[in-house]
Amino acid sequence: ASHLGAKDSLVKIKNLQCGLEDTEVYYDSNSFEAGFRKSIAFQPRVIKQNRGSQGEGIWIVKLKDESAYCSTYGERVASLDTELILMEAYDNHVEHHTLREFVDFCINGRTNHSGEWTSTGTGRYFDGGLEAGSMMVDQRFLPRIVEGEVRCLFVGAKLVEIIHKKPKEGGLSATLASGAIYTKYKPDDEKFANLVKQMDADLPKIMECFDMSHCPLPLLWTADYIYGDTDDDLYVGEINCSCVGITTQLDLSRTVAKVALKDVFAEWWDV
Repeated sequence: ASHLGAKDSLVKIKNLQCGLEDTEVYYDSNSFEAGFRKSIAFQPRVIKQNRGSQGEGIWIVKLKDESAYCSTYGERVASLDTELILMEAYDNHVEHHTLREFVDFCINGRTNHSGEWTSTGTGRYFDGGLEAGSMMVDQRFLPRIVEGEVRCLFVGAKLVEIIHKKPKEGGLSATLASGAIYTKYKPDDEKFANLVKQMDADLPKIMECFDMSHCPLPLLWTADYIYGDTDDDLYVGEINCSCVGITTQLDLSRTVAKVALKDVFAEWWDV
């Protein structure tokens, strides 16, 4: 489960229907600076630390000069003096910094070189190294995030609930802390028929992406989808299988128990 729930899972699934091909992961500060300078020159980005929750350390990053984006990925790199507009998903607050200041904050936290920050976070997203789970994921920003995220709750390979998490008016974050509104749907709701069809194609391939094809899917996990250019294009923005609870959905307990027993006793289940 730790493999599937880490932020770099988005890189490992980038070639599935639910993935974005220009998604990258940085395991150290040098690769982060080089990779981010290339990606932000191409399109707005979402930069995510591996630790934290409720949107802390997840930054939506855009060039202040929106006419400066290049047409193809890798065509050029942005200079360290490039001015950025940043929004943190935790509370939707906006900050203005140079690329150099943002990179310094992510690596070293608040320093004489990182400027003044109003974020409640401390940066330093690479502290402890990979052994401590430190990494940053760089994913293309999808403008339709303003319409919210579609969270799919799974018990093993069984989709049991769909939740549309709509951001507060004027915001981009779909966390409860930022004022988002959650609406629940049944798995067979026609509104999400295309999503379920795409999901059915991807599910058998997910564990293979992690070199874990011999393992079952996590017992209890979620995937948050974001709309692309059309209603038929949805991409995973996050997978979570380490802190998923069903305390308000106790009706699912029998399903959880059945899937758990089937996974543990798979050899004898159909005998």
